[in-house]
Amino acid sequence: MARHFRPEDRDQSLLFPASVADYLPEDHPARFVWDVVNQLDKEGKLQAFYDWYRPDGKGGQPYHPRTMLAVMLFAYTRGVTSSRKIARECVENVGFRFLTANQQPDFRSFASFRKRHLDAFQKLFVDVLKLCEAAGLVELGRVAIDGRRVQGNASRDTTFTREAIDEKITELSKEILKEAERVDAAEDEELGDRQGDELPKGLRTKQERLERLKKAREDLDERERKAYAEYQAKLEARKRFEEETGEKKRGPLPKAPDPSKPKRKNGKKKHPPKANTTDPDSRLMKTRDGFKQGYNAQIASDEKSQVIVSSHVTQDTVDTRQLAPSIDQIQENLGRLPDQAVADTGYWSPENAELEDLRGIEILIATQKDSKQRTAAERASAPKGRIPRGLTARELMERKLLTKRGREAYRSRGPTVEGVFGQMVTRGLSRFLLRGLKAVQAEWSLWCATHNLEKLRRHWQLRIA
Repeated sequence: MARHFRPEDRDQSLLFPASVADYLPEDHPARFVWDVVNQLDKEGKLQAFYDWYRPDGKGGQPYHPRTMLAVMLFAYTRGVTSSRKIARECVENVGFRFLTANQQPDFRSFASFRKRHLDAFQKLFVDVLKLCEAAGLVELGRVAIDGRRVQGNASRDTTFTREAIDEKITELSKEILKEAERVDAAEDEELGDRQGDELPKGLRTKQERLERLKKAREDLDERERKAYAEYQAKLEARKRFEEETGEKKRGPLPKAPDPSKPKRKNGKKKHPPKANTTDPDSRLMKTRDGFKQGYNAQIASDEKSQVIVSSHVTQDTVDTRQLAPSIDQIQENLGRLPDQAVADTGYWSPENAELEDLRGIEILIATQKDSKQRTAAERASAPKGRIPRGLTARELMERKLLTKRGREAYRSRGPTVEGVFGQMVTRGLSRFLLRGLKAVQAEWSLWCATHNLEKLRRHWQLRIA
């Protein structure tokens, strides 16, 4: 009995459609990305991308920035972030070929475009956010704030203490000197009085390594200066308090930073500061999966739609000092503040609790880890009556979290913000490709902008359906 299959004739002549767009269905995500980029272009929002190019039209013809931007956005929504992979998709994927109008930029074009427009990508995040707001996706009733430690484009193996860096600089300087003397002797014999072109490759490589080591040492010097400036600011604040109140401030005096002595916290030894020679801006971050050499990526997410309303990257290994910047950026991005902000215990501090009065919004911060917070909420009954006098900032926050309203608000935190990180990880977020704080901030803006772009696309699909 013969089986019936579709015929296979790879030599058959085909009459291809006149346009690559004919291959794409009307609701294809690539069409949506192109429509958004065109809308932003018509509104003059892409001027920052155009400004980089020569206005006189001279020189080689670059790929249109509108095309490159559309491809970059579509690639990130698909989880394709490597320049080489994006270039490959422009050959093999019909959606990409639609966006490039059947052109095939190479990977260097995409890598250069991403590095060239760092500031423009940060502005793009705000432009896409405002499109989401215009579509009714941003309510700003309640936002949840959280951070994720993301691996940078650097390895822990190239992270060293000041002593190790100084040893390597001394050792490498001696190697370079000996190598230079050997090269000079060889060139004198070969060239005589003639001029050579440039340093040999091996010597250039060692010189580059030496420059990276010196930059890492400069980074440690800058951190020490910053730590000392913070120490001085604490002393001055203490002195002002005592002069204004006539009372001696309680608590021990701030200690001057001494990088030569390892610090101790909760009885545990803290190692001296280290710097990375591959990406000095990156930091060693502690995560549930061990230590990562990377950055702390922060977001604030709107409860209604999981749209990201603020995003920034910090070198801080803890979240405590990131609550105020996140709230302030929401105001800067949208011109208004949320009614309520929720965060986990990583953001707890008495100073952050005071933001409620300083910013005029309700702040809810867990004072202990989520598992303990849930246990405390389950065991304790909701507080009743007037708030007792004399409660500390921590006790006031714990009381607020035990109220019915507080429990409901904190329960929404995980789905609102951790769900966003989960979606990004599913899309392929595992590490940053660029190096340096400014470049990583731009890359993070691109991740967050494309997350919001996907939310906007699904919103329009639901409206059409």
